[in-house]
Amino acid sequence: MDTESTYSGYSHYSGRSRGSHRHGERSRDRHKSRSKDSRSEKSVTINTPPAEPLLGDSAVRGEQVQDDNWGETTTAVTGTSEHSLSQEDIVRITKDLEDSVGLDCRRYLTRTLAVILGLLVFLTPLAFLVLPHLLWQEKLQSCGTACEGLFISVAFKLLILLLAVWALFFRPARAGLPRVFVFRVLLAVLVLLFVASYWLFYSVRILDSQDENYQGIVQYAVSLVDALLFIHYLAIVLLELRQLQPCFSVCVTRSTDGETRQYNLGQLSIQRAALAIIEHYYCDFPIHNPALLSASKSRAAKHLAGLKVYNVDGPGNNAAAGLAHSQSRAMIAAAARRRDTSHNELYYEEAEHERRVRKRKARLVVAVEEAFTHIKRMQEEEQKKAPGDVMDPREAAQAIFPSMARALQKYLRTTKQQHCHSMESIQQHLAFCITNNMTPKAFLESYLTPGPTLQYSRNHWLARQWTLISEASVTSGLKDGTVFLLKCVDFSLVVTSKKIPYIQMSEEYIDPKSHKFVLRLQSETSV
Repeated sequence: MDTESTYSGYSHYSGRSRGSHRHGERSRDRHKSRSKDSRSEKSVTINTPPAEPLLGDSAVRGEQVQDDNWGETTTAVTGTSEHSLSQEDIVRITKDLEDSVGLDCRRYLTRTLAVILGLLVFLTPLAFLVLPHLLWQEKLQSCGTACEGLFISVAFKLLILLLAVWALFFRPARAGLPRVFVFRVLLAVLVLLFVASYWLFYSVRILDSQDENYQGIVQYAVSLVDALLFIHYLAIVLLELRQLQPCFSVCVTRSTDGETRQYNLGQLSIQRAALAIIEHYYCDFPIHNPALLSASKSRAAKHLAGLKVYNVDGPGNNAAAGLAHSQSRAMIAAAARRRDTSHNELYYEEAEHERRVRKRKARLVVAVEEAFTHIKRMQEEEQKKAPGDVMDPREAAQAIFPSMARALQKYLRTTKQQHCHSMESIQQHLAFCITNNMTPKAFLESYLTPGPTLQYSRNHWLARQWTLISEASVTSGLKDGTVFLLKCVDFSLVVTSKKIPYIQMSEEYIDPKSHKFVLRLQSETSV
């Protein structure tokens, strides 16, 4: 335990009897304060039963600090149960359910409208060709060879359009955005107006007059299909090609630990840029570990809790009010002395932590190498056995895992990674390495070096919902100096965009003859 700096107030005595009375009150107050402190610092130590798994799935809740002896001696502090639900929690859960229902309804509504519009587009040319045969077939002129060739053209163009629309518009949705995609809505309105105008012209000039020239009607349907193909080309330009050229450099910073990445983006709206950044985040950023952030906060709380002031004269004494100024000055002086030495404590704590990590890393490397050596020896022995007695990789992983489990457990606790790896996931990774004949170094790489977020189990990193916070409209495009936040439960991503500058290049012509020179050697040499 750290030493606590105490400051005792001074009292003035006026007489022997009054001094003895004050002395009795002072001793009683000190006894009460000691008993109160002992009750407030009381905790219960619970020993984990040996039947518990070596590495569990218990994640770090909030920013609790777990020492290196977690799993052997756990200190439970009395308080509110972590499974209790308050009224705010119930309201929050209800709101999340309502938001999820709203997102699902909007997603299905958008998909339904897209399907209806697609059916309208594909059935319109067919309707143009079929309606004359149903309404005035006896008046139609015979379709010649050129007209029959147009049928083949319409069929193949519709097939190409069907495949192109399926590839561009009916891909699996990557995310649910807060606002509509402006270019998608623009293209949908354009197609709807285009098809409506064709139907209007068809009803006025062909249906009302019952045109007998069937070849002209077929050419009219072909022109509609050609126009739809050109609109699809416009959709490719607006939705895919426009954003390929990098125009902005965005800086993404995680609010908790300051982890930063830089990305180049094209002409995107703020919400689509946010979606691209989240996709890059899961692949590039290391997993967010709240346990690594709790050390500095616990250190600051320890320094603040190390200073206490006791009023030994009791709250009813008038002399205590007169000493408030001197007590505050003593507190400031004691805090300044502690602050002068805090950097030394931080230096030695970090040095001790690094030494402990190196020591346990060495033990882990040795244990894993011995386990893999045992695997090779087992494989050589199993080659001599019958085919039915050969051990599969899963059984081999379970057989050698106990030899390295303790060293791996201590290393993960020291590096605050115990909540990221469960015993089941470690055994699966070990079986995967055995199956693919990987080295001990390849097995340890997942634990010695923090990997990207997607490397870990989904329940450790998957955020159910991201919140986009922006002063500008999320449907507006990125601009120079645009700042927005992507917020989830534990942290935020602060995004700042900078426009890539215009680069002016000039050419300087160098005459090739200017590089030529003549080397003249003297034929006579000195004697």
